[in-house]
Amino acid sequence: MRAKPEPKTGCNPSKPIGILKLLINYLHIFMKTILFNRRTVSVFLFMFITAGVLVHSQTLSIKSSEVVINGETNVNHNFTIKATELSGKMTVADNRPQALTVEIPVRSLISGEKLMDKKTHEAFNEPKNPKILFQMTELNSIQVNGENIAVTVTGNLSLKGATKKVTLKADGKEMSPGVYTFQGVLPVKMSDYGMKAPTAMLGTMKTKDQVTVNYKVTFEGASINFNSTAYSQNK
Repeated sequence: MRAKPEPKTGCNPSKPIGILKLLINYLHIFMKTILFNRRTVSVFLFMFITAGVLVHSQTLSIKSSEVVINGETNVNHNFTIKATELSGKMTVADNRPQALTVEIPVRSLISGEKLMDKKTHEAFNEPKNPKILFQMTELNSIQVNGENIAVTVTGNLSLKGATKKVTLKADGKEMSPGVYTFQGVLPVKMSDYGMKAPTAMLGTMKTKDQVTVNYKVTFEGASINFNSTAYSQNK
């Protein structure tokens, strides 16, 4: 006779191990899902913040300019020098100017008199210092009244390799959406930058140390709603 199989007693020891593995696998998948979702949220949050910054930060470029340097000589002979080239950009964030850079090639300074132009370029030592550079460092104040924009900024003016802080006070106006014109006057002493005033006629005619820079620049770009609330850094 065939022997009857013995009845099974107790539990299969491999069964709880299989269930434990299954739970561990589920837990591992769950943790990976949480980690993935956290990374996804972080990426979307970064993109959202970056997009917000880009929306609130815009750049305007100088499209036209009129820069005239007026000076006098010791024989009461006034002279005028014009900058025939100029480039620059203004960055606006939160409806206020945050950065401004303006460059003028020294070679573009023209008076209409060859000797005067030569003396001017020599005073700058143009081969070693080919550019005049202004870089804004801070916004002092801004006041908007309708289309009119009064602004004061401080920045570094570099001439002939020397850099000094200057303050620009400009009266601006919105000519049309995205087009803004600013104009003002800046007195400059050549000696502050280590420049020798140009001379002529064997040194008998000398230019006075201080000149006056009259500027008018027009920026173009995206339409900006400059902050209409008066702002002063001293507040």
